[in-house]
Amino acid sequence: MKKAVFLSVLLLGINAAEAKVQLPQQIGDHMVLQQLTDANLWGEAAPNASVSIVSSWSDKAYSVKADAAGLWKAAIETPAATFCPQTISISDGEAVTLRDVLIGEVWFCSGQSNMEMPLNGFGHSPVLDANNTIADAGNHSGIRMATIERKGAVVPQAYANGSWKVSNPENAQWFSAVAYHYALTLQRTLNVPVGIIACAWGGSRVEGWLPKEILATCPDEDLSRAGSEEGTEYMQPMIMYNGLLKPLTNYTIKGFAWYQGCSNVGHETVYAQRLATMVKHWRSLWGLGDIPFYFTEIAPYDYDGDNGDGISGALLREAQVKAQSLIPNSAVISTNDLVKPFESAQIHPANKTDVGQRLAYQALNKTYGYTGIAADAPTYQKMEISEGKAELYFNHAEDGFTPWKAIEGFEIAGADKVFHPATAGVDQWKGTVTVSSEEVADPVAVRYCFRNFRIGNLVGSRNLPVIPFRTDNW
Repeated sequence: MKKAVFLSVLLLGINAAEAKVQLPQQIGDHMVLQQLTDANLWGEAAPNASVSIVSSWSDKAYSVKADAAGLWKAAIETPAATFCPQTISISDGEAVTLRDVLIGEVWFCSGQSNMEMPLNGFGHSPVLDANNTIADAGNHSGIRMATIERKGAVVPQAYANGSWKVSNPENAQWFSAVAYHYALTLQRTLNVPVGIIACAWGGSRVEGWLPKEILATCPDEDLSRAGSEEGTEYMQPMIMYNGLLKPLTNYTIKGFAWYQGCSNVGHETVYAQRLATMVKHWRSLWGLGDIPFYFTEIAPYDYDGDNGDGISGALLREAQVKAQSLIPNSAVISTNDLVKPFESAQIHPANKTDVGQRLAYQALNKTYGYTGIAADAPTYQKMEISEGKAELYFNHAEDGFTPWKAIEGFEIAGADKVFHPATAGVDQWKGTVTVSSEEVADPVAVRYCFRNFRIGNLVGSRNLPVIPFRTDNW
């Protein structure tokens, strides 16, 4: 009899454990929920079970019914941002309590290795001022990051690995350096918790982040490469989309920050439209409208193995600037000035601080309305030629340029299409830049840092660099 009672109790315990709601790793302790919205929670429960949700910030109780497979999703109203830790209780008979939940701003940071690169750096590639940043991380416990583990898949997955971590010296060394400085800059201005979902895969092409149905319309894509053991995994199409991105699309976010493109060098003719297609599709998955998409030009690097003199990387950067015009509510930043001469053979430049900050300036200006923070760098507008000189006009250059002399990075060519190093100077009254060369009597075209690796020094009044450009289409 006692044996039978013990067996019944044991079975009840097993059933209770089976009844307990199961949550994705991103719905857990230390997470950040987007403020002042209906934030999604989701998971699994017993088939057709009623799931109740109660939060510490509200008296309102939510109830949702799981479907026949046990899947459920609910949207709960969030308050204004707060650093005060909150709890959420989720139950279908046995409660799961999530602790140390913060309410703030949530951003999805994605791309390839320059977004993935942690504060700890990569082998032979340190991050600028990393030790100091890591040592300071405990002073910013309102920053939380969920780093999604690499897991390629040929079909969409339901879950991805990667739980929320609090900013402290132990955890921060593994945080994406760009994403961390992005979060740090946002928090410094907004004074709210910032949550980052870091979802990047080094070397990935934009096609890796697109679904099969879209890639099937791309004649240059071989979908049989997905999941193949041939070649490098990071170059495969759709596997990042299926394994990393798709499982996260329920998570309510504010917008995207993106740093990718190196593996698409040589395919600049399709890149701009393909990136625009990716952003449009991602936004449709989240269903939050045209949420912001801020992205980074690829870093200067010797893409062609000719000491940086080639232009294949420059052509991809040009396509990225074009993509900005195709993607609503987007903006691109340049990193052309953030490298050192010795980094021409290093595709992972050390300076991630300014990259994260420049992305954050875009968000602060355009998303959060801090118009006193400059965000847009000077961009080429038009050229006028007179008396053997080319006069260049720019957008976003109302307050002029610096330096006025010893400007580096310009080249000029005549009808022979041969480019020569050029002398450039600033007209302080007109706000233009005049370019000339003794080698070119009748100029036809001007280029600025339009090489794989060419560091310029011309910046606007807030030290945002002139975005590399060319006036020709040769």
